Amino acid sequence: MAVRLAEEWFAICGGCEVTILDIGEPLLDVLEKVTIVHMPVLMDHKLFGQTGEGAEMEIPEADVGLIAGGIRSEEHRKLAQEMRKKCKTLIALGSCACYGGVPALANQYMTEEILQKVYRDSVSTESDGLPNVDIPAMTDRVYAVSEVVPVDLSLPGCPTTPEMVAGALTALLEGRKFELPAKSVCDDCPLIREKKAVSILKRRLDAPEFTPGEPLNKMRCLMEQGFLCLGPATRTGCGGREGTPRCIRAYMPCEGCFGPLSEKANPMVDMMGALSTIGLDPKQIPDRAATFNRFAGAGRLRPIPRR
Repeated sequence: MAVRLAEEWFAICGGCEVTILDIGEPLLDVLEKVTIVHMPVLMDHKLFGQTGEGAEMEIPEADVGLIAGGIRSEEHRKLAQEMRKKCKTLIALGSCACYGGVPALANQYMTEEILQKVYRDSVSTESDGLPNVDIPAMTDRVYAVSEVVPVDLSLPGCPTTPEMVAGALTALLEGRKFELPAKSVCDDCPLIREKKAVSILKRRLDAPEFTPGEPLNKMRCLMEQGFLCLGPATRTGCGGREGTPRCIRAYMPCEGCFGPLSEKANPMVDMMGALSTIGLDPKQIPDRAATFNRFAGAGRLRPIPRR
């Protein structure tokens, strides 16, 4: 009997849904064993019945549920609760669902401040009031899915990797346990660490020192070159089949998209320590809270006190 699969997307760009397509040929093997019963990005399944006859949002019962995106409206909250109610196993897909992602940077501002900026102060918007017809109420902040309903498995990344999605789904179909690596990006980074202190933090637009054509294990650590790299405070796994982290393969510092090392980890503390060990003053970064929690602001970022 085919496994029933449901998926919903909330505050997200859609990149995690593209990742599912990027699984490629192995996806065909998964689809042979799966029946998709609800997936707005792919199929036209109405929440209130196909002719609008329903009074409450309803999702079909499923064995596995995927939720991509953080919770930013009361509609998202209700849909998350409905998904939890109807799905035996619930997976948070991508860093927005796991930690709030980039949308959670808005948690540094009050909801009214955001609405004022977008709908009244923006030069490209007619300032004739806020949308108020058939619009779900915004939540007070962006929430990770696990802050609203229990989640059985979290697959981080912006987006997460095709290998991770395929691995998790295959493990579930075969009744195996799926676990994420408990290491940092630095553990999988091939760059050379000379453990020499630096004092000046460089602009991201500056070019790092490396010899084109040479393997990455001949290049010096980007942090030790003076570039802010969030590798010390970020969970590894973004490298997929290649192993080497994605940003590093592009000669760029880690952006932190796979989120903190663990649920209890504090990226701010981890990064402050990593910077201090090589002589960099964290005060050179004016927006430390947002920078160190760029993809993990749900539950960590709070409104900035106004002076």
